Amino acid sequence: MGSKARDSRQAILDRLRSREVTPVELPAIFGDDSISQVAIGFDDPPTQFAGTVEAVGGLCLQVGSMQEALNKLEQDEVYRDAARRCSLVGDEIPGNVNLQEIEDPHDLSSLDFLIARAEFGVAENGAMWITDRDIRHRASLFITQHLALVVSRQSIISNMHQAYERIGQPETPFGVFIAGPSKTADIEQSLVLGAHGCRTLTVFLVDEPS
Repeated sequence: MGSKARDSRQAILDRLRSREVTPVELPAIFGDDSISQVAIGFDDPPTQFAGTVEAVGGLCLQVGSMQEALNKLEQDEVYRDAARRCSLVGDEIPGNVNLQEIEDPHDLSSLDFLIARAEFGVAENGAMWITDRDIRHRASLFITQHLALVVSRQSIISNMHQAYERIGQPETPFGVFIAGPSKTADIEQSLVLGAHGCRTLTVFLVDEPS
């Protein structure tokens, strides 16, 4: 960069720094009458959540227990045909890939199916919050061909304002919202599933305490 260009850039930056900007308080969201104007709410968040998951390309199955979830999986051709399965929900749903025994995340490149728990779900967009509290390799969430998430029906909230209030100060170094299978239509407006993550997403909405 020449001296003339540097001088011009510095002049612009100096002018910006000399400007006094009047601070504006953030709008009140919770505990204020304006919440109805800025944050969407639902009378039945779990039902809305299930519908939104389906609308963004996922499959939402409402089950009463993990055993029922396993029964549903065993009827699923994708799950039955999966050679490498990883379960992060305990012995209730078995798997044959143990993340604790894998040192290099690249070894998960052939992972066919992963099932994990989400901490809560958001009705307005079908997103679920997941942390790496019990996941050794966070890449497993994105590298697997097919992903299933278990979320408690009682944990579903209405909107993202409530979601961030619930998260508060994160207790884990990593957290992510996942909503629907990966998809893109950037190239020639042709929809491609699984470009950046899972090809299919199945959500088990379980009737149990969150």
